[in-house]
Amino acid sequence: MVLGTNIRTYFNGSWHNEDVAVMKAADHGSWLGTNVFDGARFFEGVHPDLDSHCARTNRSAEALMITPTVSTQKMVEIVKEGLAMFPKDAAVYIRPMYWALDGGHMGVAPKEGATGFAVCLEEIPMTPAAASTTLTTTRFRRPTLDSAVVNAKAGCLYPNNARILLEAHSKGFDNALVTDALGNVAETATTNVFTVRDGEVFTPIANGCFLAGITRARHIKNMRANGYTVHETVMGYDDFRQADEVFVTGNMSKITAVSAFEDTRYNAGPITRNVREMYWDWALSDAAQN
Repeated sequence: MVLGTNIRTYFNGSWHNEDVAVMKAADHGSWLGTNVFDGARFFEGVHPDLDSHCARTNRSAEALMITPTVSTQKMVEIVKEGLAMFPKDAAVYIRPMYWALDGGHMGVAPKEGATGFAVCLEEIPMTPAAASTTLTTTRFRRPTLDSAVVNAKAGCLYPNNARILLEAHSKGFDNALVTDALGNVAETATTNVFTVRDGEVFTPIANGCFLAGITRARHIKNMRANGYTVHETVMGYDDFRQADEVFVTGNMSKITAVSAFEDTRYNAGPITRNVREMYWDWALSDAAQN
C-alpha cells in the first residue's frame, strides 16, 4: 500500500530506492496473514520514540508466533541509515515489518526461525495543527485476546478497522468510537482517544482489547509532567457527549482535534492545543533523541 512518495525499502540486507516486492505467493505471511509491522515518524530532523516502536515490532512478532530476527538496537540502526537518504526537512513514515515464510504444525502455525524482514520508508506529510476529525458510533467491536491476537500490531486485525471506517464514512463521519465486548469505549478504528472535562483529561483504560499506543503513553507522560490530571478509566459514549474537548492520538498524526461526535460539537480546545505543543517541545528536545 503506497500512502506517500519517495519510497526506500530495506530488504535482504540492503537499501533499495523503490517499493520492493518482498513476499512470495507461498510465503506463510501472504496466504495466512502472519505479518506484523510498526509505525514511527521522522519529522523536523527527529524520530521520537523510534526505539520503542522497533521494540514493539519484535513483541508483535512474538505474539503472532513469528521469530524476531533483528534486535531493537540493530533495527534502529537500519532505520537511521535509511533516513539519512532523505532530506533533513522530510516527513517520513517508518514501517519495520516481519512476516512468516514457512508453516509448521499442519502448515497453519508459523515455522520457528523462518522469518522475512523489511523496513519501508516513505515521505508522508504531517497532519496540519489546525486539522480536525469527526466521530460516530459503529456496530463493530474490538475483539478480545481469546479470539484474536490483539496484543500485536498485526495486519490480520486491520480488516475489522477497515469495515469500521467504511461504516463511519457511509454515515458522513471520518472515524468511529469502537467499543469492547462489554460496550465500553476502547479507541477509534485507527487511534487512541481522549476527552477533556472541567480541565481534567480522560482516556479509556487499557484492558487488553486494543494497543495502548506509544504516542498515547507519551502524551500521558507529558501531560502529567506538566501538571494535568489524567484518568485512565472505563468510558462510555455519554462521556464523549458531555466532554468539553475530544482529541485522538497515534503515530501517524500524533494528535488531532475532534470537532464532532455525531450531533455533539466541540470547539478547538486549549488543552488539545497545549498537548500538541507539549509533544513537539518534547520531540525536539535533547531528551527525546535516541
